[in-house]
Amino acid sequence: MLIHVKCFATLARKSPPGGTLDLPEGADVAEAMQRLGIAPDDVKILFVNGVHVTPQARLAEGDQLGLFPAVGGG
Repeated sequence: MLIHVKCFATLARKSPPGGTLDLPEGADVAEAMQRLGIAPDDVKILFVNGVHVTPQARLAEGDQLGLFPAVGGG
């Protein structure tokens, strides 16, 4: 199944080519992150189709996954 992935800020370099990722049916967000080479500790906020989710959330064909790192500032 194909999903659309958008990695933000410091994770942007991990975005897949063309913004899509091919995963097996029943894959979850954690598996998508692993395929992208993103460690769980590097992600602060996860969204699927605009809804905040956990890494265990199952993905479906055409889902849009957004990954945000912890952002600091001062």
